[in-house]
Amino acid sequence: MPNTPSPSAVDAVVIGGGHNGLTCAAYLAGGGLKVVVVEKNATVGGGAMTEAFHPGFRNSVAAYTVSLLNPRVIADLELARHGLRMVERPAANFWPIDKSRSLLMPYGLAARQQAIAAFSARDAMRLPEYDAALERAAAVLRDLVLRTPPNAGGGWLEALKGGMIARRLMGLSLSDQRVLTDLFTQSAADFLSGWFTSEIVKGAFAFDGIVGAYASPWTPGTAYVLLHHCFGEVNGKPGVWGHALGGMGAISDAICASARSRGVVVRTGCEVAEVLVKEGCAAGVRLASGELIHARAVAANVGPKLLFRSMLPKGVVPDDIHDRFCGIKTGSGTFRMNVALSELPDFTCRPGTIAADHHGAGIVIGPTLNYLERAYLDAKRDGWSANPVVEMLIPSTLDDSLAPKGQHVASLFVQHVAPHLPDGRSWDDAKAEFAGVVIDTVTRHAPNFRAAVVGMQITSPLDLERRFGMIDGDIFHGQLSLNQLFSARPVLGYADYRMPLRGLYLCGSGAHPGGGVTGLPGRNAAGEIVKDLRRSRWTGAIGSGS
Repeated sequence: MPNTPSPSAVDAVVIGGGHNGLTCAAYLAGGGLKVVVVEKNATVGGGAMTEAFHPGFRNSVAAYTVSLLNPRVIADLELARHGLRMVERPAANFWPIDKSRSLLMPYGLAARQQAIAAFSARDAMRLPEYDAALERAAAVLRDLVLRTPPNAGGGWLEALKGGMIARRLMGLSLSDQRVLTDLFTQSAADFLSGWFTSEIVKGAFAFDGIVGAYASPWTPGTAYVLLHHCFGEVNGKPGVWGHALGGMGAISDAICASARSRGVVVRTGCEVAEVLVKEGCAAGVRLASGELIHARAVAANVGPKLLFRSMLPKGVVPDDIHDRFCGIKTGSGTFRMNVALSELPDFTCRPGTIAADHHGAGIVIGPTLNYLERAYLDAKRDGWSANPVVEMLIPSTLDDSLAPKGQHVASLFVQHVAPHLPDGRSWDDAKAEFAGVVIDTVTRHAPNFRAAVVGMQITSPLDLERRFGMIDGDIFHGQLSLNQLFSARPVLGYADYRMPLRGLYLCGSGAHPGGGVTGLPGRNAAGEIVKDLRRSRWTGAIGSGS
């Protein structure tokens, strides 16, 4: 580990060594700044990390698949040169439906049409038009995610910025404007019902609309969550999902290596107790050890709710603003498991334990809109569903470094669970019970699954909060709801990464464009910080703070 510079030599300190914090630090260093990253855990990566969880088995702990990592970030930080390798899934997703039926969604329009035609010839005919409309919407989103949103009430410069974005949108055809309006306002179920008739086809597409949302597919705003998961790519191929060799920690490790090559100092085992404030400006951090690190700017790669609730001294921002940040809606309904397997699942609807395309796809147990809806309603009432939504990936089919030869490791990403259980019950007491429900759910479709499990790692919403600072287990640092997007993310008036305390910035998933392993909040925030620090050399003021 590089030597720690004296505090007076630091231009910026980044709180949190998750992938966005490391990305922010790398871009800041690329802008000529001296930067230190402080991470409370012993390993960098936050939710995007890989670790051993059973002898001979290792896997990604929280984040579990790659597609949204932005190509601009990959190129700018030279992540391939720093060891990142990504491989594509052999097929997109696989839905076991019942004992005889399944939907395997391959890549390629003709193959996808053929798969869908087994359930609805009409829906197969509509697919090309749907794909084209969604791709045009995703192209707009790919542009917007690289931009700093205009700040409401921010003066003529912000109005000009908003006008430029408005002209971009007004340049679209009326038909595309309607699609975008629907995507930004409708529920996933309503949006999809305008295109398809089969409940299985609609349920398959709706899954992306409830990932990390803790919402019914009929909740307004889930159509945007669907779109949010559709603008990615792997190795230059749009719409493809894949695996980072070595697990998601390989992404964070490559970003960390890039940052260090630019001179960034990365310190682990350094928990931040408080943001230092001097003359109304953020001036560094105080670590839990008592050590002070002084800096001209502080970039927080933690959720805004955690930042304002636990790291800002009382009274440094007005009470109403403080309360607004602490009132951000959090909770993604997420439960994560890793399981070590002696053999691959043998699905009743698609038998066999020899690796096939469906084993390498995203295996989704959630076959219809009604299934997705019931899982949410059960969780709201009981804390979890007796029939949860489960996405299972078996990355060892693509990466033999994760498990012993002939054995496998599986990631189980589970929706829906309540962030806080009813009747005061703790997830510490309940997580093993619910893990059994998850195993039973998969075993109903693959009867050998329970017997094949030789070890597991269980991560509840409470574990996500304790370990990674994800308040209420929210993987997005704040829900992607209609009032927490774009200029309203994290809070209206503070969408440009500048927080209401001068010199304090937000560079994590709680900022635009939101969650997922994209690197974009870190990249975008770094651009604003560099501008402010360069400006401050002439004016003496850092950030707008308003």
